[in-house]
Amino acid sequence: MNKIEHLENNTDIIVAAHRGLKSDYPENTLLAFQKALESEVDMLEFDLRLSKDGVVVVIHDDTLDRTTNGSGQVSDYTLAELKQLDAGAWFDPVFEGLKIPTLEELCTLLNAYPEVLLNVEVKPSRHAKEVADKAVAMLEDYGYLQRCVFTSFDAAIIAYLHDSYQLKTQGFPAELMTNFDSGPDGTYSKMWVVGISMKLLTPKIVKDFLDLGIKSWSYCPDVDQQVYYSLECGVALMTCNNPRPAMRIRHEIATAAQPLNKEMS
Repeated sequence: MNKIEHLENNTDIIVAAHRGLKSDYPENTLLAFQKALESEVDMLEFDLRLSKDGVVVVIHDDTLDRTTNGSGQVSDYTLAELKQLDAGAWFDPVFEGLKIPTLEELCTLLNAYPEVLLNVEVKPSRHAKEVADKAVAMLEDYGYLQRCVFTSFDAAIIAYLHDSYQLKTQGFPAELMTNFDSGPDGTYSKMWVVGISMKLLTPKIVKDFLDLGIKSWSYCPDVDQQVYYSLECGVALMTCNNPRPAMRIRHEIATAAQPLNKEMS
């Protein structure tokens, strides 16, 4: 089994699928995750919220309007009500009938992929701590916890996951987070990794975080130029909407290195 600690000193390109293979399939659906897994990505990133009756579900927005045929707050609907909604046709009519998955359904899918790492994003909400507690318990029950990094834009949740569970966390630059604590024992001290958008990514910001002992991952380098730029900035783990460019470039780099490795051996 792969473990998140294996990334501690990693320099190889690691490719994470952002909300599944969302360039081609409706995001955060089991189909998008299945297709990402079949494409042999290294990591899945997904978003967690809570239904009205306390079930952890996989959906990005706090409302249903963008990615389903429903409307209103996710947390105002029971799981049974959420399961009545269509979560595919908004992307393309061919995907009509796809549903909002539960975390448990995703965990079941992951049984066949023990090497895939997991980036578990707890979305900011009044239920975020409950989501975190339930997600940690379920992922532990499935034996997946050692494969996980936990992400949030809410610095209070980063601190909670770090302090309560001693888990590895991914936060973001201070200006992007709520409840950020700038003190010496504050938010940055509880972050293992920082996620940096392509808009903010520079060699300097990567170095500044490295000086704080925090690794940098990028999101979302979806074309060749962005992948190469991430590498130039010193970033090897990339969370992509479209993983294909990063995976192809990784293959090209590995292939080019093979003759050199043979010469040196």
